[in-house]
Amino acid sequence: MTDDVEPGTVGKGEPLKGATLTVASKEFTEQLVLGAIMGIAFQAAGAKVIDRTGIQGSIGTREAIKNGDADATYEYTGTAWITYLGNSKPIPDPQKQWQAVHDADTKNGVVWLPPSVLNNTYALAMNQANFKKYGTKTLSDVAALSKSDPSAVTLCVESEFANRADGLPGMEKAYGMSIPAKNVTQMDTGIIYTQVKKGSCTYGEVFTTDGRIKSMNLEVMQDNKKFFPNYNAAPVVNAKAFKKYPQIAQVIEPVTKALNNTVAQDLNAKVDVEGQDPHEVALAWMTSEGFVKQN
Repeated sequence: MTDDVEPGTVGKGEPLKGATLTVASKEFTEQLVLGAIMGIAFQAAGAKVIDRTGIQGSIGTREAIKNGDADATYEYTGTAWITYLGNSKPIPDPQKQWQAVHDADTKNGVVWLPPSVLNNTYALAMNQANFKKYGTKTLSDVAALSKSDPSAVTLCVESEFANRADGLPGMEKAYGMSIPAKNVTQMDTGIIYTQVKKGSCTYGEVFTTDGRIKSMNLEVMQDNKKFFPNYNAAPVVNAKAFKKYPQIAQVIEPVTKALNNTVAQDLNAKVDVEGQDPHEVALAWMTSEGFVKQN
């Protein structure tokens, strides 16, 4: 990364001067933005940063951190707990979920730093016309509607969500819903948002930090029984790199604290809706928040 930045509120005294750190991310929008945010913070703190953002798939990024090909990334607690560590039951409390992942991953040579409240998990959303018509606010409301007016509850979902235990089957079980197969249409993620906006289906499966929720003015149903796993973003560092440069923790902490779902939706929308470059979006946010200064 070649950003001409100096410390703002982050990186004062350049505690990472002389360090060369490789920052990784997965290939989807939010990850590209988070990877750039992390890299920019490290640069402001004096490090030379090698850009390995945009690795395809979760496993590739995970392995890079484990084996030291990359030093740091933003990862999601739920992904680690379920996909990497092989647990089937998520922990409903976000802090306890992070702690469990933090403790279990020590043996893998991976250090988890304190998490953000940014929680990129599943949800159901509807357009404003349907929200006015049906007035559902929680998934319990959706369950009640599916009983009182079964034809009203139609779903647009990805095939993965339709079949995953932490997706539709589990949600139906947890909320006592029984949605007939003819009311469920499977499609690609991007199409779900446009179909829900048009009202082709009453509810669509969305990710809570997706910028299109805001830009399309969709109403997100509250997961009032806390069924869906917590996917809080947290900085994850290779243990050897962290031992060498423990200052990473103090550099990234205030940035992580500033991240939440609203910030993520705004930043993701700049990329997915307005077509801006993820790195430029990250740099503009880091500057506007006063974390770094651009020369």
